[in-house]
Amino acid sequence: MKKAQEGLVGVSVTESKISYIDGEKGILEYRGYNIKDLVKLPYEAVSYLLIYGKLPNEKELKEYTDILRNNREIDEETINVIKTCNFNIEAMDAMRTGVSYLSHCDLNLNNNSILANQGKAGILISKIPTIIAYFFKFVNLDDPIPPDSSLSHGSNFLYMLRGTKPTDLEAKTMETDFILSAEHELNASTFATRVTASTQSDLYSAIISGLGTLKGPIHGGARMAVMKMLDEVGYQENAEEYVINLIKEKKKIMGFGHRVYKTYDPRSDVFKEHARKLADEKNDMKWYSMAEGIEKTIIKELVEKKGKPIYPNVDFYAAVIYKYLNLDPHLATSIFAIGRISGWIAHCIEQYNTNKLIRPRAVYIGEHNLKP
Repeated sequence: MKKAQEGLVGVSVTESKISYIDGEKGILEYRGYNIKDLVKLPYEAVSYLLIYGKLPNEKELKEYTDILRNNREIDEETINVIKTCNFNIEAMDAMRTGVSYLSHCDLNLNNNSILANQGKAGILISKIPTIIAYFFKFVNLDDPIPPDSSLSHGSNFLYMLRGTKPTDLEAKTMETDFILSAEHELNASTFATRVTASTQSDLYSAIISGLGTLKGPIHGGARMAVMKMLDEVGYQENAEEYVINLIKEKKKIMGFGHRVYKTYDPRSDVFKEHARKLADEKNDMKWYSMAEGIEKTIIKELVEKKGKPIYPNVDFYAAVIYKYLNLDPHLATSIFAIGRISGWIAHCIEQYNTNKLIRPRAVYIGEHNLKP
């Protein structure tokens, strides 16, 4: 009998030009460019690379940046839709509702041409951060802070949450987070968007599929779980005992291990560096020292003693950064989505362009020839 590949482990389902991962060497590239080089660029340049297939020249970058900055505002109808959301839900749920409403206003909704979807990209990438920030303000019974078109993608988002402009380091760190979150091959949420796109459904529907999948606690939701874990640990001196107890109880340690990487996640290296810089700027080593204590204990107990390739993944030090940026844990997954939206759109455009309906089979293990 044919054996099923549970979780599609080791199964390649398509060819793609968008990103490359070497899990053994810890390499991640977007369209041939190493991620550690791309984080030196503004998010808009990396977003353009993913969606248009090449890095923009100076003129193209300015035009694309102007599109994203000048379309951040959301209209009164969209604001009212966000206000109707249950304020006890996650920001991800509100974003899903907001994106669904945006689709109602797009005259090109069912046009799946490359040009039309590149236009939709400008709408989604520019407005999603505003939807999240406004929902956050409504939940906290505050007036929303309109976006500032003079600010970068990362700086503007923090400004809408706070009402004050972030430091240069905070803004750069937020940009870096968006870049590192932008793309990662066929992870669960990206695969979900491609499945929806493969049916020739519209781009908004595909993005909503991605949002619903990213929300899961063992996918995008892991960042919120790491933030909560840091709160539970409390102090650096508690880190070792906390981790050892989790190992004894055979519980999952959020922010560690990866389906693809068998060494350090290259994104985690960059996040760790930014976490240290933020700790220094704020003269507060609490979260960084605690995270290092957790990491060192896991390396000692699982990697060195048991030979298990369990290293920090993208979520671990990202959560540390979110603590230093004073971001609400309930925003963690939606912030991940702000960055990932460019990658999702790139994959959908690629899927529409080379489409074959994604329709895998299941191995039946039930009974046969039953009589009613």
